[in-house]
Amino acid sequence: MSQAAHPAPRSLAEALRARDDASLAALLRSRPDLITPVPTDLTQLATRAGTRASVLRALERLDRFALQTAEALAVAPDPASYDTLLGLMAGDAGDETVAAALPHALGTLREQALVWGDDDRLRLVRTARELLAPSPQHPSPTGLGPTVQEATSGMSPGRIQEIVTAAGLPSTHDSVSAVAALTALFSDRKKMAKLLAGAPEPAMEVLSRLVWGPPYGQVTPEPAAHLRWLLDRGLLLPTAPGTVVLPREVALHLRQGRAHRAPEPLPPAVEPAATHSPQVVDTTAAGQAYTALATVEELLKDWDEGGPAVLRAGGLSVRDLKRTAVALDVSEPVAAFWVELAYAAGLIASDGEADERYAATPAYDEWLERPAAERWARLAEAWLAATRTPGLVGGRDAKDRTLAALGPGLDRSAAPEVRHRVLTLLAGLPAGAAPDADAVLARLRWERPLRGQQRGAEEDLRSRLARWTLSEAELLGITGRGALSTHGRALLGAPAPGTGRRTGSTAPGTPRSAAGTAPDTTGAARSTTAGSSAVAGTGPAESSGPGDKLPVHHHHRPAPVLAPLPPAEQAVATAAAARLLAPLLPEPLDHVLLQADLTAVAPGPLQRPLADVLDVLADVESKGGATVYRFTPASVRRALDAGHTAADLHAFLAQHSRTPVPQPLAYLIDDVVRKHGHLRVGAASAYVRCDDDSLLNEILADKRAAALRLRRLAPTVLATQSDPAALLEGLRAMGYAPAAESAEGDVLIARAHAHRTPPRTAPEPVPDGPPPPDATLLSAAIRAIRAGDLAATAPRKPVGEPPPGGEPPRSSSAETLATVQAAVLTGASLWIGYVNADGAASQRVIAPVKVEGGFVTAYDHTADEVRAYPLHRITGVAELAED
Repeated sequence: MSQAAHPAPRSLAEALRARDDASLAALLRSRPDLITPVPTDLTQLATRAGTRASVLRALERLDRFALQTAEALAVAPDPASYDTLLGLMAGDAGDETVAAALPHALGTLREQALVWGDDDRLRLVRTARELLAPSPQHPSPTGLGPTVQEATSGMSPGRIQEIVTAAGLPSTHDSVSAVAALTALFSDRKKMAKLLAGAPEPAMEVLSRLVWGPPYGQVTPEPAAHLRWLLDRGLLLPTAPGTVVLPREVALHLRQGRAHRAPEPLPPAVEPAATHSPQVVDTTAAGQAYTALATVEELLKDWDEGGPAVLRAGGLSVRDLKRTAVALDVSEPVAAFWVELAYAAGLIASDGEADERYAATPAYDEWLERPAAERWARLAEAWLAATRTPGLVGGRDAKDRTLAALGPGLDRSAAPEVRHRVLTLLAGLPAGAAPDADAVLARLRWERPLRGQQRGAEEDLRSRLARWTLSEAELLGITGRGALSTHGRALLGAPAPGTGRRTGSTAPGTPRSAAGTAPDTTGAARSTTAGSSAVAGTGPAESSGPGDKLPVHHHHRPAPVLAPLPPAEQAVATAAAARLLAPLLPEPLDHVLLQADLTAVAPGPLQRPLADVLDVLADVESKGGATVYRFTPASVRRALDAGHTAADLHAFLAQHSRTPVPQPLAYLIDDVVRKHGHLRVGAASAYVRCDDDSLLNEILADKRAAALRLRRLAPTVLATQSDPAALLEGLRAMGYAPAAESAEGDVLIARAHAHRTPPRTAPEPVPDGPPPPDATLLSAAIRAIRAGDLAATAPRKPVGEPPPGGEPPRSSSAETLATVQAAVLTGASLWIGYVNADGAASQRVIAPVKVEGGFVTAYDHTADEVRAYPLHRITGVAELAED
């Protein structure tokens, strides 16, 4: 479409009005805050697109080159031509790479309504210009200072004439023409070169120090001769007592026309730092995935009877986190990651009791029953979408309070986006390739420079999130040896390398074609009209218009990348990842290897019934590729307390051991069984009874029993004021093996009590602004905006007195009824003012169908549906003009 096809827009609203639906959809998709709520018309959309909060959010989502383009427009004349912008970006020499990439960057700014106007009158949205233009309080990233006109605004006319004369220009009759002449001199390369040829060498050194910014410097009341030479000719202009500035035009001449010292049209490449066999990567990742499952199970098993207490401010105490780290045999930051992961997956929560504690949720029991691969997939999916950030644990919040695991203040809305982007960059490498972490960070900083700025020596949050993503993905088994695994690719919805790509969106600043493939990269064309996209949701089209003078250059652009999947598609991708992982996980074993030193070796993961019994019967001594269990008198007694008999234990070991049951182990079990239950403890507060009165005499004579305060009630019964639990522990500490009994005299079976919270849902991620609208919402919103714009801009025939100030029409009830009835007969559309039941006034364009019972039934162009309106709520009516 040529530039001559439409008149030049005079405002952003007119530029938006000239867009097609596809281009409006692209704008609303890239800036979803504009659609919440849906604007009533295009004028309101333009107003909202120019608000400070919305513009700042849009600028934060620009890549570095698009942002550099906006910064160049902020220091260019308003309006500026495309050739002026090209000169600021590519310089006088003309950088071909910059020139080739500029149309796309400008198209991105146009698509997001940050720039409007044709190529001969490009305008940066006023709010964006205010944010990016240089000022003493907010220096421009370009390092440029004010223009000659801005710097001389408070200067006396006499002083301006002195500068003009010293610069070799004829004097003028007024300051305006003098400033214009000085500006023209500084903007003329040949005349400026001639002027600077006579500058003292120290003066040129001063200019070289200021040329790339900051442009401000200090001078004494009696400046040196070389500084006086610069001040006399306006090459330095005073801004305050003792402060001078290098005018923008002078700096641009010294920079050879470039607004930026180092334009970055191409993103930093993410190259492989190491390459491994894909099979090795998948095997390593699968091994770590199994370890992740075992770690989460161990954590939940440790909290099975009720976990740590909840702090008053929420979260785990530092002491409880340390205990958890020791129990899991990991560092505290890694322990915080596993705790937060289980919480994000909905497996643990607070129980809500008066003495509030963390505990497993009912969902944990369901999770345990699933196959290992499905359990891993649930953890991985929860991690990918979670906004809670375990890496912040131990840090400080804005009020200098320590951030606790499971506590408030750990949500970072950018976390899911950064995780997905990092994994997408890994997916773009060949199978088995692991990138260098610094290359990944450099790429992320190019894609979001405003969000990725360095603040002093502290690394920005986005970079820290990326580093945490790389380490957490390795812990979780999504990557292996730093490379994305096959099941990790499936989790993202990415096909294997070389089999094509699913491109739901593009890299920041990357257009897409209708098919989702990489766009044409010739770079010859540039966008000439706002809204030249061909398909809804695609990037800005680049069409060549009259007067284009750019040469054709082949250049590279960021490759299309994977978009975050909608929930339904993510569920399918997660299931596919589980299917790919399942064959790589070790099969659970149904046996152990018993050894003569009272240990058992599990050479791999054990089936759940075997593992559950063995956890009660023995203590875990060491972990690793094989788990070593140790049998002790206390562990055997624990199994007996849980209701197992000697016969059960012997049969269990014989059934599940690939080696004969060692004699020492059999003797240990029989010896503990022989003593177990010989003493009986009940409530008196507590009592001890035994058929062997000599054994009771022995207990009474033992000095260690003094603290229990025992007394004989009968030859075979001792009583105490201690509770039964304390009595049991005291006798066991003395070397006896008492058993608890019920009020009926039966032996009590002490099984572990599994404490569960009430049903809990997993924490909802904190969104990073409004969610991107789906196709249905976009279509409905665009129809509503178009209809509202029609109502606001359509030519009208006023009935009676014209409405003041363009407000909705006012007409009497009789006039309203007569006009509506006539429109029913003629099929005409009407413009009405309407007040709803809440008192909100609006304008609508309707096509009346019938009038009956005090209501008019009409097709509402604004809502794109048939509605019934009470006549008494219509404030006025006017016919639409025939044209």
